[in-house]
Amino acid sequence: MSTLKGKIALVTGGSRGIGSAIVHKLASEGAHIAFTYISSPDKAAAIVTELENNGGKALAIKADSGNSKEIAAAVKQTFDHFGALDILVNNAGIIVMGPIEQADELADQYDRQIDVNVRGVAAAIREAAKYMTEGGRIVTISSAAANYLGTGNMTDYAATKAAASAYARGYAWDLGPRGITVNTVQPGPVDTDMNPDDGQFADFLRSKIALGRYGKASEIAALVNFLVSPDSSFITGAIFTIDGGLSA
Repeated sequence: MSTLKGKIALVTGGSRGIGSAIVHKLASEGAHIAFTYISSPDKAAAIVTELENNGGKALAIKADSGNSKEIAAAVKQTFDHFGALDILVNNAGIIVMGPIEQADELADQYDRQIDVNVRGVAAAIREAAKYMTEGGRIVTISSAAANYLGTGNMTDYAATKAAASAYARGYAWDLGPRGITVNTVQPGPVDTDMNPDDGQFADFLRSKIALGRYGKASEIAALVNFLVSPDSSFITGAIFTIDGGLSA
């Protein structure tokens, strides 16, 4: 069944990895999709062509999630293009790791991490709130690192993800009276080009996961799909950690 038939969705960072999986899953359920990208125009164009060849409607928007004005403009462009906005998935994010001894030299990268992972999320939600009506759905992709680390050198990243999760809880109260739900998905290690399951840290991470494997982007997308569907109408302000038992 097409649970999202006719719904309009915007996914930030939707040209690759978890974002691409979410784009494809929501489209398969009947949603018309807009998604942002920053550095992969060929991939973005290919996704638009694929979705449209399958009978859907799609729009790729070049926008930097580290620039609040650009990401807010992407939200407005989605509304202007499709005439509505029912779903927002804040997926775009970056990770900057480093020991405390390198904090000064990584300062600019840490600042950008805050811009993308925190300010971009807040800007997208604030702009989306201007256009969403009752039944609107907002999901932020945070990280299991917001609650559990188990290793060092990830302090600043974890802090940004904890902030993103907190924003979602707060906006659940702000938008609840309007019938708009706001939830958070916190993935653990997922096999993407950002953190491949054959990468430098893969064996270490697998040893800490109860299921003994990385997650799949499609598994994250399936949870997001539920949270933006009609079946999730009484769920808001919730945090769903999907990490294979990493934080168990």
